[in-house]
Amino acid sequence: MRNKSKIKRTTLSLVFFTVLMFGFGYALVPLYDVFCKLTGINGKTQRVVELENQQSHPSDRWVKVRFDANINGDLPWTLKPKVRNIKVQPGKFYEATYIVHNNFSGDVVGQAVPSVSPSVASLYFMKSECFCFVNQLLKAGETQEMLVRFEVDKDLPEGVEDITLSYTFFRVNPDNS
Repeated sequence: MRNKSKIKRTTLSLVFFTVLMFGFGYALVPLYDVFCKLTGINGKTQRVVELENQQSHPSDRWVKVRFDANINGDLPWTLKPKVRNIKVQPGKFYEATYIVHNNFSGDVVGQAVPSVSPSVASLYFMKSECFCFVNQLLKAGETQEMLVRFEVDKDLPEGVEDITLSYTFFRVNPDNS
């Protein structure tokens, strides 16, 4: 009789922990989203799919946006922003152009990874069009202008007056693409 009681208690404990772990796993994604939203972790930007005529009214505030460009060591490209910085009005769309050149004697595929700082600004920096959304192929010696279309949300916290948009290009192995 005592063994049946132990088996029953163990079975109930296992069922309880299984349900508890399932609930925890189910809640993990929303909890992670809340954590990322609160901390602005990784400087990831939001992607906007919004028509021009659905644009909200801009604020009276102005924010300086700096543009930065980096190349990972094994990619034979040069990258630079056409303009180093601009003043933007939150709530309006703007465009920035980066110039990229392939210094290699063959075709090379690269992928741009964006980053926004300060990290809290990444929650309010939205791109509707960007060369970072897809891999980029540059032929030998080719130069291209690459466009990013963005908006700084008008709800950007008041203490943020300067934002840096940085891109780092990495080589993409054509066998894996």
